[in-house]
Amino acid sequence: MGRTLNEVLATLPPKRKAAIKHETARLIEEEYSLREIRKALSLTQDQLAQELGVGQDEISRIERRTDMLVSTLRRVIAGMGGELEIVARFPDHEPVHISKIGDLA
Repeated sequence: MGRTLNEVLATLPPKRKAAIKHETARLIEEEYSLREIRKALSLTQDQLAQELGVGQDEISRIERRTDMLVSTLRRVIAGMGGELEIVARFPDHEPVHISKIGDLA
């Protein structure tokens, strides 16, 4: 019978365990929906709607979308006080930051 994940982790050096914990937290943080981001910032749909000059129903629709224009996403993130960055990752290359896509006019 093989060892459990907890048993394997218990044998790792503290530095390695810390690196795994840090990377796990980073990966978890990268996966948030717009709704989760808004809630984490303690913003209501009404507050964000006011900031963007739209109705609350529009924010609800945006949060349910699975696909949207980059300019829309950039505008919503800006409305929450953030800045959208788009990064492409390729094997054996450094990440590439993409600019001039969906810029606010």
